[in-house]
Amino acid sequence: MRGLSNRPGPDGPPPGVAGLGIPESRPPGPGPSGTGQVPKAAFTAMAVIAALGLFVAACGTGGTGARDEGPAGGSSLKEATAAPSVSPSASPTESRRSMAEVVELVKSDPSVSKVVKQDLQPCVADEYPIDWSYGSLTGGSAQDIVVNVLTCEEPVGMGVFVYREQNGGYKNVFKAEEPPVYAEIDRGALVVTQQLYKKGDPVEFPSSEDVITYRWATDRFREESRIHNEYGSAVGASKAPSPVPTED
Repeated sequence: MRGLSNRPGPDGPPPGVAGLGIPESRPPGPGPSGTGQVPKAAFTAMAVIAALGLFVAACGTGGTGARDEGPAGGSSLKEATAAPSVSPSASPTESRRSMAEVVELVKSDPSVSKVVKQDLQPCVADEYPIDWSYGSLTGGSAQDIVVNVLTCEEPVGMGVFVYREQNGGYKNVFKAEEPPVYAEIDRGALVVTQQLYKKGDPVEFPSSEDVITYRWATDRFREESRIHNEYGSAVGASKAPSPVPTED
């Protein structure tokens, strides 16, 4: 289920009329009355232009500047951003993986099912239906990678895989392949959401979900808590048409 840039502007004149590309005004000469004042209408127009320029600049740099931890690399289909590429010899602690490398990591993993590997095909050009996050889950020297494999048509989670750095590479230390499933990192814990269906449920409307929290203990993830949420029958249900009053 992908930032704002707060780069300083170039050195130059401070914000104002000169900073907006308006020719610098020279001290006005004596007007018809000999007072040397800028006509009121011209001054008002210049003030409006300056105010508009400052408003646009403020909008362009607005925002909180903070971002919650979440999918890294902008790897979801809805919001694609190129992740920094790394050389094959780079260690996990030196740089982060590109989409192509994460895809290869999953495809070369013998613990990943053939079904997931077959479904892991590009949707458009070289964009794959995956997203991945980095976080400290297992207490290792390098950040762990949480990979979600999705479907192209709908953002349905087909599999979740967690990789831990080991001996210069990555080892699979967790997997869940019962769709729909999705995993996130929350305050050092692995949180997996598993949607559940009853007989007759349409694919888009599951009946409930399990939210399972895992924490690393010694050499594996262990379940810490499980929350079961039931969806109301009104969720996704179409509204019945209102009765039309009839004349007596």
